Amino acid sequence: MARWLMILPPVIFAGLAAAFYVGMSQQNPNDMPTAFQDRGAPVVPTSGLAGVPLLTDADLRTGQVTVLNFWATWCPPCRAEHPVLKDMQAQGIRVAGINIMDDDGKAAAYLAEEGNPFFALATDPQGRNRVEWGVTAPPETFIIRGDGTVAFRFIGPLIGSDYENRFKPALAEALAAANG
Repeated sequence: MARWLMILPPVIFAGLAAAFYVGMSQQNPNDMPTAFQDRGAPVVPTSGLAGVPLLTDADLRTGQVTVLNFWATWCPPCRAEHPVLKDMQAQGIRVAGINIMDDDGKAAAYLAEEGNPFFALATDPQGRNRVEWGVTAPPETFIIRGDGTVAFRFIGPLIGSDYENRFKPALAEALAAANG
């Protein structure tokens, strides 16, 4: 009887370790599904920055694919991905932004200093609309089809291998579907 009691804890530990390993290896933690996948995009905020075109719901339903980026000036990963957004804009990709939980003056100054990659921008100073979109923290980026439906959600900065392996192919697929 005592022999079984000595063997039981290592067997239980090994079983739990195996279960945790299998569970963790089956899902990418950045593949957080969105309730809006293949559904209409939620509404965008109705406030914006002075001197910057205001993003509207109609802007997400023009027949063109739009990359919609949730960002903030206080967010270091947002600053790291900013050159990528500018590069997308330079390539002719429609990039829109929603500045969340930020100061309008700081956001305007940042875009003036670093360049504005957004054809239109909305602000969400209290973070209410980000909740409607299911955004947990900036940066988060959505690919919106021309009909206003969500094609893809990407959590984190648009840099590195995750960006290369997941976001870029999803964007290419959405653009190809829109053009073909």
